[in-house]
Amino acid sequence: MGRFQKKVCIVTGAAQGIGLATVRRLAAEGARVFALDIADAPEHIPSVEWMCCDVTSVDQWESTINSVESLAGPPKVLINNAGGVGSYDELASISLDDWDRVIELNQRSVFLGMRTTLPSMLEGGEGSIVNVSSMWGIIGTSGVAAYQASKGAVTMMTKNAAATYANRGIRVNSVHPGFIWTPMTEAQDADISQGLIDKTPMARAGLGNEVAAGIAFLASEDASFITGVQLLIDGGFTTI
Repeated sequence: MGRFQKKVCIVTGAAQGIGLATVRRLAAEGARVFALDIADAPEHIPSVEWMCCDVTSVDQWESTINSVESLAGPPKVLINNAGGVGSYDELASISLDDWDRVIELNQRSVFLGMRTTLPSMLEGGEGSIVNVSSMWGIIGTSGVAAYQASKGAVTMMTKNAAATYANRGIRVNSVHPGFIWTPMTEAQDADISQGLIDKTPMARAGLGNEVAAGIAFLASEDASFITGVQLLIDGGFTTI
C-alpha cells in the first residue's frame, strides 16, 4: 500500500517539470491527485484529475478548492510548485511590471494556496504542505532579483506557517532544488546551464523525479516529526 493511499493531494504547476514528476509520484503511491495548471493536461494518469487554475487568482483558488472538496473531500496534501524565473534582470534594471509578475507567480500563489487550503486542513486536524522554493531562496547570487526575492519569501513563509500550525496537526516544509533539467531550464542560455553544472559537486543536473522523491517524503507520514525544514536537493551546490 502506498504512503498516500486514498489521500487527496493538490499539486500546482503540474503540467511539466518538477510538478509533473510529483503528480506521477503521488499517483503511483495511491493518492487522489488534483493537478493544477493553466496549460493543458500533458497525459492521462489514473487517479489524477487535471484542473485549469490560475494560481495567482483568489477566485480561481476558491472555486478550485470547492470543486476538489465536492469531488473527493478535503485535501490532506498541498504541493505549491508553480513558479518561474520570469526575468534575469538585476535590481537596478528590472521593470516594475516584470518584478510584479514574478512576485505574483512565485510568492502570491504560495500564499493563496496555503490560505485557501488551510481552513479545511485545520478543521480536520491534519495536513502536509510542501512549498517548492529554490537554492536561491537560501543563498545569494547576482541577477534574477525578483526570482531570488520571491523564493526567499517562500522560505520564510514556510517557516512562519510551520511555527503557527505545528500544534494543530499541520506540517509545512520547503524543498530547494538546485539546477534541475526541466523545460524551464532547458530553454535558458546553454552557457548559464553549463556554468551551474560546473559549480555542482555532483557534476550533473538533477532530475525532476529526484526532486519529486524529496517532496513525497516531506509530504508523507515518513516525515511525521518534521516541520519547518528546508530540504536542499542541489547536488551539493550549497556546500561550497
